[in-house]
Amino acid sequence: MPASPSTARAINDRLALRLLQQEGPLTAGQLKQLTGLSRPSVADLVERLAAAGLIDVVGESGEQRRGPNAKLYGIVADQAHLAALDVRTEGVSVVVSDLLGGVLAEASVPIGGDTGTGPAVEQAVALVERAAKEAGVPELHTVGIGAPGLIDPATGELRDSGGLPAWHRRLVLALQERLPDTRVHVENETNLAALAEQREGVARDRDTFVLLWLGHGTGAAVVLEGTLRRGASGGTGEIGFLPVPGTAGLPSAVDCEGGFHSLAGSAAIVALAERHGLTVEARGYEPPAASVVREAVASAAAGAATAAGAGTTAVTGVMAGAATGAVAGAATDFLDALADRLAVGVAAVVAILDPGCLVLAGEVGQAGGADLAARVERRVRRMSPLPTEVRVSALGGGAVLRGALLTARERAQDELFAPLQGRGAPPGHAAPPRGRDQLPPARR
Repeated sequence: MPASPSTARAINDRLALRLLQQEGPLTAGQLKQLTGLSRPSVADLVERLAAAGLIDVVGESGEQRRGPNAKLYGIVADQAHLAALDVRTEGVSVVVSDLLGGVLAEASVPIGGDTGTGPAVEQAVALVERAAKEAGVPELHTVGIGAPGLIDPATGELRDSGGLPAWHRRLVLALQERLPDTRVHVENETNLAALAEQREGVARDRDTFVLLWLGHGTGAAVVLEGTLRRGASGGTGEIGFLPVPGTAGLPSAVDCEGGFHSLAGSAAIVALAERHGLTVEARGYEPPAASVVREAVASAAAGAATAAGAGTTAVTGVMAGAATGAVAGAATDFLDALADRLAVGVAAVVAILDPGCLVLAGEVGQAGGADLAARVERRVRRMSPLPTEVRVSALGGGAVLRGALLTARERAQDELFAPLQGRGAPPGHAAPPRGRDQLPPARR
């Protein structure tokens, strides 16, 4: 049955808005080419969207820069403003943007472990309000939050987890109370990192992949055929609880000690580094393991250069080379031992899911870079018959915040771009927004 005229208009409007969001400003001629619509249909939809305040003329295109065909139409970016939060056990980071994701303000605040629930919540909420004020934003349309822990798939709420600060759950409620007209959505941090890598990072060409987050703790996100998989209870990717060899015991329902976390969490990696004689120095709020892995990679690279003959022609050069070689040897042994540990968890994931691609993410994964990724890939290749490429995150520790902003932007656009009664399709006939589990097709 063919679509009614009103339904067809609604579909065309939504298509044009999505193209403007993805491609940026376009002329009417470009919209005609990309949508396949007739010139009159494009003219009608441009008029409708402009009258609704959704698009406006933002410039001109072409050599002559004259006439209606030269007008560039773009989405009105300031029709709504967004905020994204990255909530960690040690603090909060926030970014405020316009509807197109243009960053207007950024801020962060550390929150100590001895800070009470009330004061911690107040610091975080005040940070959001302060960032919005700095950006000149009187009202936030949507706030996206990335936080550790399980998200209840039925309610979308952050579940109570014994190992996480109580202020995490209270923060969501406090934002809803303080910003009653703002839509507040919370998502698991690792899932948001995967979304960001798939949209803008290293997994843009992949419909199926697994992201392994290595930070203070461990986590994983699973994307299969373009869809983020959550599981029956929202716990897909809780890889820290994976029973693995090489630990002192088994994990329990309330504690991941004894699981993969005991091999690949920051504290475990630091202990491994110290056993190899490496010095660990904490830097700011990043996991201590990130700095020691970063320095180990640099030392191993320096050792490889020395072994190739650099700096050993003089006596002092020989002595320096010997010293460098000793440090490099320890660093290489440490990285090999770390890769052995990571490969155990990765091989288990590969055996079950066969993702074809695994992204090392988080501060520690980013610190290890291509060196650590290559070591892990070689080991997984020996352990599994299923070919798996190991890549390094392109977004690093900022992936969670970026994913939260992308999610907030999509939710806001789904609402704002929905057909308006009298302008597009009648209620019940609007093209449904893409589900929050559905990621866009990979770009080849």
